[in-house]
Amino acid sequence: MFSPLADPTYRRLFGAQVIALVGTGLSTVALTLLAYELAGGEAGAVLGTALALKMVAYVGIAPFVGGIAHRLPRKALLVGLDVARVAFVLCLPFVDAVWQVYVLIFLLNACSAGFTPTFQAAIPDVLPDEDRYTKALSLSRLAYDLENLLSPTLAALLLTMVRYDALFAANGAAFIVSASLVLSVRLPRPTPSDRPASVLFNLTYGVRSYLATPRLRGLLLLSLAVAAAGAMVIVNTVVYVRGTLGGSDTDAAVALAAAGAGSMLAAVLLPLVLERHRERPVMLAGGVLMGLGLVLGLTSPGFLALLPVWFLLGVGSSLVQTPTGRLLRASCQPADRSAFFSAQFALSHACWLVTYPLAGWLGAAASLPVTFGCLAGLVFAATLAAVLVWPRETEVALDHVHEQSEHEHRHVHDEHHRHEHEGWEGPEPHSHPHRHRPVMHRHHFVIDFHHRQWPA
Repeated sequence: MFSPLADPTYRRLFGAQVIALVGTGLSTVALTLLAYELAGGEAGAVLGTALALKMVAYVGIAPFVGGIAHRLPRKALLVGLDVARVAFVLCLPFVDAVWQVYVLIFLLNACSAGFTPTFQAAIPDVLPDEDRYTKALSLSRLAYDLENLLSPTLAALLLTMVRYDALFAANGAAFIVSASLVLSVRLPRPTPSDRPASVLFNLTYGVRSYLATPRLRGLLLLSLAVAAAGAMVIVNTVVYVRGTLGGSDTDAAVALAAAGAGSMLAAVLLPLVLERHRERPVMLAGGVLMGLGLVLGLTSPGFLALLPVWFLLGVGSSLVQTPTGRLLRASCQPADRSAFFSAQFALSHACWLVTYPLAGWLGAAASLPVTFGCLAGLVFAATLAAVLVWPRETEVALDHVHEQSEHEHRHVHDEHHRHEHEGWEGPEPHSHPHRHRPVMHRHHFVIDFHHRQWPA
C-alpha cells in the first residue's frame, strides 16, 4: 500500500499534497468564522456564495491552465501557484468587507484550479509503473479523507489557543512548505506536445478531447453520481441528524466520519481489486452502491442505521473516484495529461455546482425523503447512462483511418511522424510543414491532435 513512498520524489510530492490539504482545511474553518464576524446572521449566505465562487473558479480556470500547462515549465508553474496562494490567503485576516472575501476566495481557488490538476498530471511521470501509480491514487484518496476528518479537529484544538485568523497564517505556512517540497524535487521532463500553438485551440482542447472519449464520458456521468451522493452527505447530514433525529453536533460529526471511513476502506482495498478487474466494472459497481445507499435513506433510518448507509455512500464514491487517474492516464498521450486532468477537474466540479444547491433546495422546499428519492434517481440514471456510453473494451488497439492532411506543428519522430532530415529543421523537437499520407493502421487509440474522433 505504501510502496510508492519509497520513491523519494513521490514521497516529497505526497508530503506537499498532505500539508497543503491540511492547511486548506484549517482555512475553511477560519473562513466560516470570518464570515460570521463580517455578516453575523447572514454568514450562511456569505459562506454559500464564497463556496459557489470556489466552484466557479474550478470550472472556469482549470481548462485554461490545462490548455497552456504543456508550454510552461511544470515545476515553476506549481511553485508559482503555491506562492500566489500564500499571498492571497495571508490577505484574508485583513479584510473588512464581504466583497473582499469574495475576490480573495475566487483568486485563491483559481490558483488551486491550476495547481491541483497540473500536480495530478505529473504523478504518472514520477511513477510510470501502473501498480505503484494505483497505490499512489489510493494514498491520495486517503489523504483527502483524513484531511476531512482531522482538519476540523486540529482547527478546534488551535482555536483554544489562538484567534481564528491565525489559521489563515497556518494555511500560508502550509503552502510555503508545499512549494518548498515541490522545489526540492527534480520532476521528470514532460513529453513534448505536437499540438499547435493557437491559444483558442489549446483552451478548449482538453474538454473537447475528454468528451470525445467514450470511457471518459462514462467517467463524467459517474462523477455526477458521486456529486449527487456526496452532496446529500455534505449538505444534509447536519439537517437530518440534528433536525430529524434530534441528535447533537457530535452525532453529525460521527455520521460524516462513517462516510469517510467507507471511502478510506475502499481506497485501501482498491489496489488489490484492480489487479483482478478492469476499471469499468469497479466504477460502475460504485455507482450502484451509491444509488442503493440513497434508496436505504428512504426508510427513515435512525442514527445507528444511518451510519452504515453513509458508510455505503463513502465506499461507492471511493470506488468511482480512486481509479479516475488510471482512466485518464490510459485515455491520453503523456504530453496531453495536464489538459485531460484539468478537464476532469473542471467537469467534475461542475457536477458539484449543480448537486450542492439541488440537495439543499430539495431538502428545504420538499422533505428529506423526497431528497433521498430524487438523488437516488439521479445516481441510478447517471450510472445507467454510463453503462450505455462506456463500451466494454476488449481491445485496447483499434483499427482506424487517417485521411491525407498537411500541417505544421512542433513534433518529434513517433509513429505518425517519419521523415528524413535535410539539415534545416533544427534539433528535436522542431517545427516545419509535414504531410500525412492517407493510411489505415492499428494501435492503442486515444484522442489527440492526430485522432480527433473515436473510430466507429
